[in-house]
Amino acid sequence: MHETEPAAELNEGFSEPGAAATPWAEVAEVLSRTDMFWLSTTRRDGRPHITPLPAIWFDGTVYFCAGAHEQKAKNLESNPGCVLAVGANQFRSGLDVVVEGTAARVTGPALLQRLATMWKSKLDWDFVVAGEGFRDPGGRNGLVFGVTPSKVLAFGKDPYSQTRFRFAT
Repeated sequence: MHETEPAAELNEGFSEPGAAATPWAEVAEVLSRTDMFWLSTTRRDGRPHITPLPAIWFDGTVYFCAGAHEQKAKNLESNPGCVLAVGANQFRSGLDVVVEGTAARVTGPALLQRLATMWKSKLDWDFVVAGEGFRDPGGRNGLVFGVTPSKVLAFGKDPYSQTRFRFAT
């Protein structure tokens, strides 16, 4: 969790004249209301892998679930560096957000229970805490990961702007 709000830094080279840095509150709102993120990981042989998945922004971290047999989980086992992206699919409106960070397994029962409750409330997914992860009604087990940002980029579209937020690691 981040104790303080990150400072916004407008990249004028990738922004229209007169554009201002996007406020962190707007970025946090996009992350909070988004149901689907795009997760980018790297395979052991260096090839990229990207997949959409439901995730939850909570307390300064993006949380998601993956089966141990899934490519994304295998990739994160060997290289936990990843990127999660969300955004609007319109060219001239909305805010696109890219979260860079390192995925870490979530295994604490109290946090897992809180996340399972949030998954049910936000996504209507019935997860129960089982061991050090989730189990769904079909009996499938899932690993839970959290990505606390090291850097966030926000791309505004009216006017076009690029804002960088850096976090202490």
